[in-house]
Amino acid sequence: MRHQVMDFINKKYCVAPEYLWRRYPTYCIFRHHDNQKWFALVGSVPRSVLKIPGDADVDIINVKTDNVEFLRGVPGILPAYHMNKNNWVSVLLDGSVPMKNVKKLLEMSYDLTM
Repeated sequence: MRHQVMDFINKKYCVAPEYLWRRYPTYCIFRHHDNQKWFALVGSVPRSVLKIPGDADVDIINVKTDNVEFLRGVPGILPAYHMNKNNWVSVLLDGSVPMKNVKKLLEMSYDLTM
């Protein structure tokens, strides 16, 4: 699902991923061309760090939202990993959140960071 999300961002917003951290090669950010603000971060995180069951890493996308409190109760959406938890959430890219919902959250994040 990670590649599907990244392809969606590239096609809809004409934005390529930026890999900023050599130490974290699976992490990339997407930002606006004009104001350089991030609207998404994609990465792979150990499930134990997110306090969810399982041993393997899981792909996530961090997005900005104005519905943090509401979204925290939705399965597959967690407090943001390594971002401001008042404005950002982490969305699991393991299929627990339907792609149509991931797209809506991405659109919201894009608009909020314009």
